[in-house]
Amino acid sequence: MIKIDHLVKHFGDKKAVNDISFTVEEGEIVGFLGPNGAGKSTTMNILTGYLSSTSGKAEIDGVDILESPIEAKKKIGFLPEQPPLYLDMTVEEYLNFVYDLKDCKLNRKKHIAEICEVVKITNVYKRMIKNLSKGYKQRVGIAQALIGNPKVIIFDEPTIGLDPKQIIEIRNLIKTLGKNHTVILSTHILPEAQAVCDRIIIINEGKVVANEKRENLSNLIQGNRRFEVQICGPQKEVLSELRSLQGISRVDYIGAADLEGHSFMIESQPGIDIRKTLFYMLSKNNWPLIGIDAMGATLEDIFISLVDKTPDKQSSKRTKTKQQGGK
Repeated sequence: MIKIDHLVKHFGDKKAVNDISFTVEEGEIVGFLGPNGAGKSTTMNILTGYLSSTSGKAEIDGVDILESPIEAKKKIGFLPEQPPLYLDMTVEEYLNFVYDLKDCKLNRKKHIAEICEVVKITNVYKRMIKNLSKGYKQRVGIAQALIGNPKVIIFDEPTIGLDPKQIIEIRNLIKTLGKNHTVILSTHILPEAQAVCDRIIIINEGKVVANEKRENLSNLIQGNRRFEVQICGPQKEVLSELRSLQGISRVDYIGAADLEGHSFMIESQPGIDIRKTLFYMLSKNNWPLIGIDAMGATLEDIFISLVDKTPDKQSSKRTKTKQQGGK
């Protein structure tokens, strides 16, 4: 549905986007992450036709955004970080204005009514936009992106400035939209991407440093994996057996758990997944496992690890270390 092929964008001597390539399949919700200045917004602006690229291609459903911008834009709904609202219009006036602007051919009344129902703004349809809360303004921004029923929806920081309840509502709405649209969510809020997205693309200093399914991201961190496990069994015997398992580098007793169980922290050796080994040991001893939770390797850990691996960052660290050592 979306194809970015060797995309490059220069601003003078600076490479804002440095030869990136990725695809987004139909029906996916993809998180596009990166620190400030990483190239996220530049990539989104090229993809939506707001900027031209220095080289490379960006396609929407097989249509090149630079060669056929009007045709490609018909396939895109875009919510920028600042929703493009006319505050002195009512919601009704604004959505009808956008309908005309997009030259939409769908049944006007039915189409707009369906969108209002999906984004839950029917109750404010006759109100002035300037009198709405920030959460409702964001919903109106999403509604304008949906007019014309585009195949692709692109959100740039959709929950910035919202309260916790509004954030949850917008996240749930994005999940709902993902059932019928391909969605790209550009954000620097890591829990948001973890809660909503099927796949995560991380960009840093203009380059893609990760492109993985959400559940596979933890494999990108090369290091120990830690779990907290709750096991029903004699504490000392369980502790001894755990410490004897191959692939385990450390076991600590945490304390009593529910159902007469005990909690332990287990840390595996680098690159070793000890969950199957743990299962077979517990099964052999007839000790029920009543809980297992991964510790660490959150999206935040992964993000920081990958960003710190960028060659320019590592070079800078080495230079700084040498400078400090020479003082």
